[in-house]
Amino acid sequence: MASKFSSVWAIDIGSNSLRAIRLTTNDNGDVEVVAFDNIEHGRILSGVGVKESEKKELIAISLRKFVEQNDLGKDAIIISVPSQNSFARFVNLPPVAPKQIPELVRFEASQQIPFDINEVQWDWQLFEQPGSAEKKVGIFAIKNEVVNSLLEHFEAENLTVQAVQMAPMALYNYVVYDQAELADSNKQAIIALDIGAENTDLVVCTSQTVWQRCIPIGGNAFTRAIAEAFKITFDKAEKLKRTAPMSKYARQIYQAMRPVFTELASEIQRSINFYGSSSTDTKMVKVIAFGGGTKMRGLLKYLRQTLQIPVERPESFKRIVVGAGVSAAKFHENCADFGVVYGLSLQGLGLCRIESNLLPRSVARTMIWSAKAKYFAAAAFMILVVSVLGLVRSSYDSATYGQTAEIRHNALRAIKLANEAERRLNEQQQICTASQEKIKKELGPLAYRNVVPLLYQTIVSQLPNAKTNPEQAGLYEDFAKGDIDAIKKIPRKERKMIFLTNFSATYYEDVNTAPLGETDYVGASNVGLEARKQAQKDKEFYRKRYEQETRALAGSETLYSRPLYEEAVPAGPQSRPGFVVTLVGYSTYGDIRALLDPVDVGSDRAKWGFVTRLARLNELGIFDGNSPFKLFSKDIKHFKPEIRDVDIDDGQMPRVIGVVETIKDLVGEKYKENIADVLVDPMTGEVMSKAARLNAKRKPVLDKLNKIEYEINDRWFTLKMKFVWEDVSTDAGQPVMGTNKK
Repeated sequence: MASKFSSVWAIDIGSNSLRAIRLTTNDNGDVEVVAFDNIEHGRILSGVGVKESEKKELIAISLRKFVEQNDLGKDAIIISVPSQNSFARFVNLPPVAPKQIPELVRFEASQQIPFDINEVQWDWQLFEQPGSAEKKVGIFAIKNEVVNSLLEHFEAENLTVQAVQMAPMALYNYVVYDQAELADSNKQAIIALDIGAENTDLVVCTSQTVWQRCIPIGGNAFTRAIAEAFKITFDKAEKLKRTAPMSKYARQIYQAMRPVFTELASEIQRSINFYGSSSTDTKMVKVIAFGGGTKMRGLLKYLRQTLQIPVERPESFKRIVVGAGVSAAKFHENCADFGVVYGLSLQGLGLCRIESNLLPRSVARTMIWSAKAKYFAAAAFMILVVSVLGLVRSSYDSATYGQTAEIRHNALRAIKLANEAERRLNEQQQICTASQEKIKKELGPLAYRNVVPLLYQTIVSQLPNAKTNPEQAGLYEDFAKGDIDAIKKIPRKERKMIFLTNFSATYYEDVNTAPLGETDYVGASNVGLEARKQAQKDKEFYRKRYEQETRALAGSETLYSRPLYEEAVPAGPQSRPGFVVTLVGYSTYGDIRALLDPVDVGSDRAKWGFVTRLARLNELGIFDGNSPFKLFSKDIKHFKPEIRDVDIDDGQMPRVIGVVETIKDLVGEKYKENIADVLVDPMTGEVMSKAARLNAKRKPVLDKLNKIEYEINDRWFTLKMKFVWEDVSTDAGQPVMGTNKK
């Protein structure tokens, strides 16, 4: 069946019940069960005394009940025919051209099918083994009266069947799709055993081939054995068989069924031996048992001991997803009855190995023409409508043409005016284009301004954060939320955090000759502690500073005291435009050098520092491997790092680091007034600056020379480096702007 449907109902009418399942493929591409049903007939169809007319009535009742209980909608329907009513042969083909295969298969079908080929519906499937020139074809057939009789039940309920498949081939499709053991080698085989009421289908499945046999022993054979032993009717024997484990006559019941156990096991073993004689290198992996017969207590255990092969009854399917509206427990309870319908549904979804379809060709043609009839009718209607409209329009135009002479004259005049207006518009557009080119040329030297925010964003993105340091992702989230208690759970010196107090970037047309310049410690105070205390009190100072920064970022003025323009270095033939960047900040981390620029880290990204990442922007992939910025050099002429301790008495340290706090009740050489001033983190309240080490009584700890021991806390740093701007085009000799950003 070449067609592939989005949703399929598969129906298998057995001797004991009607089994159906609806499968579809979800958005993830998985096969999903969206509905299922298992309706028992009023009586066993193959039971003693059940007439043919009564069988048809029982099937009609079950099918009608199925239609009433389920919304079939427009889903495709595919049904099965039992193996005893169908025919299958597998024939090796001689080497022929692919286009000759259909003709050769038809010849083989006429020779192999034991009926007049005009009296059967037949189809074929080609099997090709990878790496082998041998081709095998499977020929499948069913008599017309059998399939027509089955289709009559569905026609009575106004159900259209899209495909008919043999039950053993449906089992093969299920095994190949659902069992991973067959995917690796064609030397392993799984036996699908469907124990029905009258017959048992045995299907040997490999990844590339299939072999099947119908054994004329089923559940009814056990029932008849009980009826003969106890001299009771077939229906009473069936009830006794189903309740045997709880019956006080359980021993006598199983004794009566023992010959059937033995005969069934012998027939299965004989079939396996026959298959093995023609395929000596194939290993039987396991037996999967389906059908109502598997519910008999002790049967699977007996087969396992007799065959010496693992025998299992499926309680779930491996490659199927149970939909939200389906009871998973009830579905798994019925899995052993759904092997055939699972395989049928896979064929409807286009996920099967065997796609043969025994649907009568006359029915298939009727379905195709019925599907196209609405399109033919729509096309004919559209042709009629277009013809009528064309005739009406032609008549109308002919009648009104003479009355529209003045309108046509006005239209020609309007067209002439429009053409003249278009000519003038083109002239003005040419003037506009020339003006835009001139403006672009004049603004070219200032093009670098637009990239400064990107440079700033690129550098800041490589500071320690949840992405660059995933081990402490929670720390950065807590910091953003202001969760002080969570932050302080990590010792301060173990927090991989860097805080920038100043960022400055100056553009040069040749960074090779550009000077690194002196460090601009923005906000530094040479008078130390007193200036810090004054800065803390002066909130108006910070407010004005913020306003000044905002204007500077908008390009209206420079930040702090740096001149707006700097003299440009004339660009040489090998000049490389770029930026001289100065970063000032501090870090809580104990080993700040490892956090900034560790040595010998190689390609281990987990060990890269802040500067390491800036030097390897292309490897980080943030610009798809084509970063517009590149660290120029780590040579001393072009790269200068400086690291110092956070010390309240360091007059060169940025004033924005920490706030002053006075610690009282200290006694020592430097604490004659019993007080000490330190810098603390305004967020966490932790000491940031170099401070005396205190004991449990908050007294300074003295060393062997009776000097106070000091503890180094945070470190502050200055990084001066150069970045090449790869994507730029500027004219040499133009003045450049110094841009600072805090």
